[in-house]
Amino acid sequence: MAAAFPPCSLHGVTLTIRKFRPHWFTMEQLVGAGMLRSNIAAELAEAVRNRKTILIAGGTDTGKTTFAKALIDFIPQQERLGVIEDTAELKIDHPNVFRFEARKEQTDGSGNVIVPAVTIRDLVKATLRHRPDRLIIGEVRGGEAFDLLDALNTGHAGSISTVHANSALQALSRLATLTLRADVDMPYKAIQGEIGDLIDLVIHLERKEGCRGVSQILQLHGFDADAGRYDTTTRYD
Repeated sequence: MAAAFPPCSLHGVTLTIRKFRPHWFTMEQLVGAGMLRSNIAAELAEAVRNRKTILIAGGTDTGKTTFAKALIDFIPQQERLGVIEDTAELKIDHPNVFRFEARKEQTDGSGNVIVPAVTIRDLVKATLRHRPDRLIIGEVRGGEAFDLLDALNTGHAGSISTVHANSALQALSRLATLTLRADVDMPYKAIQGEIGDLIDLVIHLERKEGCRGVSQILQLHGFDADAGRYDTTTRYD
């Protein structure tokens, strides 16, 4: 739930409620609903089983979380998952999973901090101590992008994350920009090189006239520093 009150909300209280279905869509149901074709779904399922790292991009309310859950269903049952979310949304049916949720700072009436914040970045670092086979980050929106890349570099391939972006290529640019927020001493091109090496697939979702669907899938092969662009193959457009 999100709420805004006067005087910021000019016409009284503004209230927005997101209500989740009791049963999440499977990939088969998403295919039946027209979100993607069956052959593309089969390719994505195989990519998950083969530990390809996947970034799901799109705007607000395009179905990123729903699509992430459908992909997570294909992760082998013997693998250990570490799930990190700002607000717990994903419903995951998996026998070996632990879940962390970020915590906002709490203050007293005088503005003194009585309970410190626990950020997504804090949780990514903590998750690695619990030996997950794969990381699932509900949404990358800050400096945790650097910690995600660092984790992918140390044996956690096959992770699935979402990010807000208007296209698949913009998702890669946004991930690089978010990495800089970690105040790391890395040149921008070096960060782009890491992303090119560590991210395997970018899936972009769109919502048009009330219908959600996969608009583009890019496969990454690296980053060409001389040309200043990612080496990609369009798997679906």
